[in-house]
Amino acid sequence: MANKSKPGRPPHEDLLTPTEWKIAHAVQHGMTNREIAARRGVSLDAVKFHLSNVLGKLQLRNRRALRGWFQAPRDSALAHRRSSMSSNANLRRIGQIARTVRDILESERWYRDVLGLPHLYTFGTLAFFDCSGTRLMLSQNESISMEESILYLQVDDIELAHAALSQAGVDFMSAPHMIHKHGDGTEEWMAFFKDLEGRPLAIMAQVAVDG
Repeated sequence: MANKSKPGRPPHEDLLTPTEWKIAHAVQHGMTNREIAARRGVSLDAVKFHLSNVLGKLQLRNRRALRGWFQAPRDSALAHRRSSMSSNANLRRIGQIARTVRDILESERWYRDVLGLPHLYTFGTLAFFDCSGTRLMLSQNESISMEESILYLQVDDIELAHAALSQAGVDFMSAPHMIHKHGDGTEEWMAFFKDLEGRPLAIMAQVAVDG
């Protein structure tokens, strides 16, 4: 059923508008309203407005409930991907390792020019490098922790992996959510969970448009 829009606005066929999907996925990624506003270059009031609309449309009480809610955007590659018959999570290999840095541009040059790591792409305060098939993500942060290691485990089907691991008792901190969409339409999806000590890990998947 088409989503009803306010007078003067074009109707949207999906459950949420494109902007609302981005706000929802940012919340599911653990970002605060202020961080979302800074990342998207909009006012804090605008973020609060869109988040209120999201919660109302989904009939969710708060952002905590939103973090556990899952559905793919109607026009996303994940929504149109071919279904898998596998019933297990099918964890394969470490797909990404994250580290914090104080200055993303300075670190980008150092990792690329000094260490010689192939630079994949940079957007905002995030820079990505290829480590022989394992992706290294650098994120700018004023506070640098000496004890950090988030393992991102790559899976073929993040929806089935999330369901299988949840059924096995894994404590997820968020449902699968899209964190980025590349120019060619390939989507980056992630879902974070805790290990036995309460430290964060994640499953991740790249979903390409079926051609």
